[in-house]
Amino acid sequence: EPIAQDYKTCVCPFIDVIQYETFQYRSQDEGARGAFDWEFFYKRLPLLPDDLKHPTEPFRSPVMAGGLFAISRKFFWELGGYDEGLDIWGGEQYELSFKIWQCGGQLVDAPCSRVGHIYRKFSPFPNPGKGDFVGRNYRRVAEVWMDEYAQYLYKRRPHYKLIDAGDLSEQKALRKRLKCKPFKWFMEKIAFDLPLKYPPVEPGDFGVGEIRNLGAPELCVDAQHKGRDQIVGIAECVSDTKKMGEQNFSLTWHKDIRVKGKSLCLDVSDPNDKADVVLFPCHGMKGNQYWKYDVEKQWFIHGGNLRCLDCDPGQRRLYVRSCDLNSKTQKWRFENVNLTMIYNWENIGVA
Repeated sequence: EPIAQDYKTCVCPFIDVIQYETFQYRSQDEGARGAFDWEFFYKRLPLLPDDLKHPTEPFRSPVMAGGLFAISRKFFWELGGYDEGLDIWGGEQYELSFKIWQCGGQLVDAPCSRVGHIYRKFSPFPNPGKGDFVGRNYRRVAEVWMDEYAQYLYKRRPHYKLIDAGDLSEQKALRKRLKCKPFKWFMEKIAFDLPLKYPPVEPGDFGVGEIRNLGAPELCVDAQHKGRDQIVGIAECVSDTKKMGEQNFSLTWHKDIRVKGKSLCLDVSDPNDKADVVLFPCHGMKGNQYWKYDVEKQWFIHGGNLRCLDCDPGQRRLYVRSCDLNSKTQKWRFENVNLTMIYNWENIGVA
């Protein structure tokens, strides 16, 4: 229907999950808008208030996930189809999405259209042996469509600047012929809230370093080289000993605590008192991974429910429990705190 109303509309379905091993069908949540970060990983943005008022109506989305969409053949070829210089896979969803928006069309997701997709646990295809074809594709898209915003991709992936993108003259001529809008217009009018969640220039950390307990000052939070869904504990502070440990953490602008150099965050999903702290892939969406450091009280406060990071020194156990001004084990010294950022907490990073 949206295409019948305007042939320059591209429509994407909701993509539900079919379990690889059991074929169980699982519906996705009630929708989100497609986006990207500045490494070109596909991300999602929350629905806008007007979209939430009409849950069955198609809503505008900055970019598609790729692979599943409906588009008028006339409009597709007006846009030049896919860039024939793109190899194998990677980047085509961004190239087509940018072209649609910048060249006079619109992209919508239709909640009443659903397609199940089997997500494989491994790739069944051999390595194509064509080098970094994804990086080459991304550079082609950036050079043709992203204007000055391409620098933010290159800042995070500097080796892309060394990749030969091939001949771009045909794609640049297409953009000129169709009188397509600049990428700045796309960022300001279509993906206007993307920089709030994925800023082109990321703020620094609120704090970084060891997290030392003041009730048992010989002990520090230690990720202990654990992985996803594994419980985090405390251990002797490695700065005081020659023992091995993993005790370097960042309180990032996402307002989560990350193991330095990894994409794992301190996460608490259990609502009960003395709930264990586990590691979980960082999602940047607050919730179970939201932490705030109170400099005066020396508390690490989890979520919005006044539970504080606490520990049992005897059992070397780390958990959260109701904040208590009289508790010595709820006090932590964070090694390096950026006080300017901490005192400007509400105006930095995710809201």
